[in-house]
Amino acid sequence: MFNDEYFMKLALQEAQIAFAREEVPVGCVVVANGRIIAKSHNLTQTLNDVTAHAEMQAITAAADFIGGKYLQNCTMYVTLEPCVMCAGALSWSQISKVVIGARDEQRGFLNKNLTLHPKTEITTGVLAEECSALVKSFFQSRR
Repeated sequence: MFNDEYFMKLALQEAQIAFAREEVPVGCVVVANGRIIAKSHNLTQTLNDVTAHAEMQAITAAADFIGGKYLQNCTMYVTLEPCVMCAGALSWSQISKVVIGARDEQRGFLNKNLTLHPKTEITTGVLAEECSALVKSFFQSRR
């Protein structure tokens, strides 16, 4: 059955692609009506672009798929809590729901007391251990 864990596992696959490409392993998928309309992972190193976060890539791809800038009736599954930049973009997109794997206590938007669009539902902790372990493994391998 298609549930939050199912889609988060697909986001984790995207994060693993990023890891293999020596990118910070964050991945996400955007779902509309039970169908994946966008998937992405961090590309900041590959594109030499600090804004090429997984969420930003997915927002652009999903908007292109829909043919409009608003992601109403869409859910984003992201392996790591979005940063302030990505939270701003998610807010502007009016996305209906964001499902977060691991929290990012240092750079995540929740600890900055920021909110998304008033109608956006937020769920945290879906496959949090797996998501967190991948990020920790990446940074341990870099030290």
